[in-house]
Amino acid sequence: MAFNIFQRGKYSLFGEILDWMLIPLLLVWPMSLVLTWLVAQNLAGKPFDRALEYNVQALEHLLRVEQNKTQLNLPAPAREILRADDVDIIYYQVLGVWGEYVAGERELPQPFPEDKPVIGKVIIRADEYQGRDIRVAYLWANLQHPKDRKSGDKPVLIQVAETLEKRSTLAGEIIKGVMLPQLLMLPLMVFLTWLALVRGTKPINLLEQRIRQRKSDDVSSLDLTDVPHEVVPLIASINDLLARLQDSINTQKRFLTNAAHQLKTPLAGLRMQADLAQRDGVSAEDLKHSLLQVGRSSIRATRTVNQLLALARAEATGREIAKTQVNLERIVMDAVRLVLPQAQDKQMDLGFDDSPRVRDSTLLGNAILLQELVRNLLENAINYTPERGVITARVLRDTGNGELVIQVEDTGPGIPDAERERVMQPFYRMNDSLSNSVDGSGLGLAIVQAIARQHQAIVLVEDAQPLQQPTGTRMSIRFQNSNAMLSTT
Repeated sequence: MAFNIFQRGKYSLFGEILDWMLIPLLLVWPMSLVLTWLVAQNLAGKPFDRALEYNVQALEHLLRVEQNKTQLNLPAPAREILRADDVDIIYYQVLGVWGEYVAGERELPQPFPEDKPVIGKVIIRADEYQGRDIRVAYLWANLQHPKDRKSGDKPVLIQVAETLEKRSTLAGEIIKGVMLPQLLMLPLMVFLTWLALVRGTKPINLLEQRIRQRKSDDVSSLDLTDVPHEVVPLIASINDLLARLQDSINTQKRFLTNAAHQLKTPLAGLRMQADLAQRDGVSAEDLKHSLLQVGRSSIRATRTVNQLLALARAEATGREIAKTQVNLERIVMDAVRLVLPQAQDKQMDLGFDDSPRVRDSTLLGNAILLQELVRNLLENAINYTPERGVITARVLRDTGNGELVIQVEDTGPGIPDAERERVMQPFYRMNDSLSNSVDGSGLGLAIVQAIARQHQAIVLVEDAQPLQQPTGTRMSIRFQNSNAMLSTT
């Protein structure tokens, strides 16, 4: 974790980014100091090395070898000029053809043994003399004529050395000249980095202000205008969340509106029957009739509330429903058993057709919602089929595409083609004598449609017996994802 220089109590993205921008800068600055010092040392030494080379070459011109004896013709004024320096000490040494001492400092260090003599070339080396670091320029020179040389003769060694005070002083001046401006520029660089980060995060701050200025009921999508490219995925995710929130709010509003609308009639009936029962002189027969109506109205209100809750659950698009492996045949048979008493009251033939042999009727779904779907299909068929009618439920697998299908068909009057889409809408009821006599809320098929969508299924409305009158109705629920389950079994 970065060391948060601008820690403000809570985790700050601004501070985190600023840390990661400033810490490398502050770490690089000392490293640049070291590198600048090394470069300055090299640059500061070059002119003084050239001066040492010049002195060595000057001494070479003052040397003579006569009768195998090396002589240095160095006048006293020239010797004083060679040693004249207010800061550093200059040393020199000359060794003759036999390695004998000729002039200068006797104890001046010799070239390293591993350095082979190179005639006529000035070589610079670092060394130590009298406990002080020095810089030495030396030259091996053949001053004798080839005819005068003997087998024991060696090249003449000329060395000029100098202490390093002027070099260090010059290197320090270079460091000051380079690093002081950098030191003065460092606060400016920090300020410009902070300013750049402030400017870079300004669109995020503006977006924050736009969100804060919104009204509490405004869940429309955020505008992507002037939003940095890096923030677009975040805004897209927020917009997706807002869209789901809007769907959830719309579902809640629709539920409240539907509940208020649908409960108004049974509650008004309850109040009216209660008022009738409280009249003076009401007979026992009238009281019994009023209580019967109160019971019917309470049953209707309870059923309406349950239907509204089922529709709200089915339309809950804000979250994914829990799904497990369920057996459709078992769900349909259980739903048939639940509504069987209602069918028996109308003397109907209600049954489950197991003749379509389905090898595997399992799929991924929510058992409670699927049972609610089948129950609504069956109750809708019971409500709209005349007495002594026939209602059949079955589960089959399409031989063409392998999809599982739930079918509920009846011998009722059927649904005209023009009405087949509208009957799926909440509270819609066909305008005919049979629909007006049915005690329902108009929510059954809307619940079926909503649950089917939650399971990636489609609802089809067909005539059960197209060539007969009445045609009857066949409701088919086709599970489009069930063929994938078949391929894995």
